[in-house]
Amino acid sequence: MKLSFDELHKLYFDNENNIKKQILYKDAYMAKAYKENNRIRKARGNYLTALLYYNSDMNKAIQYLDSVIKYSTGINDRSFPVAAYCEKADFLKRQFKFEEAMLNYKLAEKIALQTNLNYYYVVRGYIAVTKSEDLGDYKEALDIYKECFRFYKTKNYRSKKYADNFQYIIFGMANCYRSLKNIDSTTYYNKLGLWETKLTGNMALHYSFVLNEGANQVLRKNYNAALDSIHKALPKIEEYKYTGNTMACYFYLGKAYDGLRQKENAVKNYLKVDSIYSKTKEITTEFMDGYPYLIRYYKNLGDKENQLKYISKNMAIDSVLQKKYRNLNTFLRNEYDIPHLMSEKENLIKSLKEDKVKSFWGNGILILGMITVSAFGFYQFRHKKKYRSRFEKIMKETADKDFQEKENESTKNNKTAISKTDDIGIGEELIEQILKKLNSFEKEKGFLKPNITVQSLSIVFETNTKYLSKIVNSYRNKSFIQYINDLRIDDALENLKKDSKLRKYTIQALAVEFGFNSAESFSSAFYKKSGIKPAYFIKQLEDSIKNKQM
Repeated sequence: MKLSFDELHKLYFDNENNIKKQILYKDAYMAKAYKENNRIRKARGNYLTALLYYNSDMNKAIQYLDSVIKYSTGINDRSFPVAAYCEKADFLKRQFKFEEAMLNYKLAEKIALQTNLNYYYVVRGYIAVTKSEDLGDYKEALDIYKECFRFYKTKNYRSKKYADNFQYIIFGMANCYRSLKNIDSTTYYNKLGLWETKLTGNMALHYSFVLNEGANQVLRKNYNAALDSIHKALPKIEEYKYTGNTMACYFYLGKAYDGLRQKENAVKNYLKVDSIYSKTKEITTEFMDGYPYLIRYYKNLGDKENQLKYISKNMAIDSVLQKKYRNLNTFLRNEYDIPHLMSEKENLIKSLKEDKVKSFWGNGILILGMITVSAFGFYQFRHKKKYRSRFEKIMKETADKDFQEKENESTKNNKTAISKTDDIGIGEELIEQILKKLNSFEKEKGFLKPNITVQSLSIVFETNTKYLSKIVNSYRNKSFIQYINDLRIDDALENLKKDSKLRKYTIQALAVEFGFNSAESFSSAFYKKSGIKPAYFIKQLEDSIKNKQM
């Protein structure tokens, strides 16, 4: 009895666990398509073939998807070639070819806009996922998620047709807001996702929202609430075999226990993250912070072998991730940079060699050689990304916000004068007088005058150097020199953003403008405060302004 295309298609998917039968039905489908010279059926037949190679041979799968695209292009089918472009993009992402993947998503998006509006927003969702989870472009991804959210809100979004897509869009929005540290919006969309998944019975995604809110509570520093949410999510996520989310559970449990100063529990969970990585060889930059924690922990214990083990592992993972993401604007946020790790490794190796010369001699040379080779290739890359990240962090801070924070801090300092009187041995009334003078000094930008010393300012304030120094240390939490330099650099950052003329000054001229005696002292204070050199900040600032004007 001859079977129709639809019957063969159904039999193919009814036998997902029987490859031999799937091949049989796929071959019959393909033979029928070529016999009838039916282009869309040829396309679908090649698509079924590509799926057979999904987990075994990505390049072979891509070849068949290209055949799908060839046969289905220009025939206005509602599914193809859009589905083929999306599947191909997925394979390319797995090969870390993100630019090619995005190109295929864009082609799918363009066609779907003409042939199938519902599919168009599915593709837009794929693009948002790639931008957020792979490229780290959270703001761009969030804009796309919002666009999709508005579309699904016009539909019957709790119906079988739309519910899953709508809920994944909500999850994407919550995840982006969390990555952008917008805690309140994260909670809002997590709650919305929990409600929608519960109404439609999508419990697999439901517990992902539970986990996501647990991670968000870590940001809020509500560590017990975080533990409660994550412990609820973990058994279900393990049941659904979501390896990435399982790793996330252990990582954020570690962060929560660390926040509660329960070091042993934090270490146990970070070790579980490492255990999952050791089995899967998959990890993202988000979960790398556990390694510096383990390094510090074993260093404090004096356990040199484990300290060296996790330094080496941190470096090895770092190297792999840099190679995979070398074309992206993503960087690893580890507090341990390459030179620091190299130095620490060298010291550990020397120490271990002294303790166990025979057993560690060969391993020490090997590890040192591997570190040198691996570090050389990507040191400059990390250095550049670290500087770029610091620049972006500075740019996010607005002048109004900085000013408000200073005002709030000043008010707080004045209000807490009584409680700190006994700590520094100065009378309450005198503390309040000096704090008021400091506030006025900051507001009127007295710090821009050159050659300010604690002696000269104490004369202006009509007090002695000991009292002024103590009050600055206690109420500004800085040494006097750092206090003056930080005020000057904050003012420099603010004015360089606003004044294009200043950005044309030499470093020496800027130093004089902001109260420093030399270009060297200005550059040193600028770097200490912001983490980047003033010349780099100005160049990036000019580039960002030019890009906005284009």
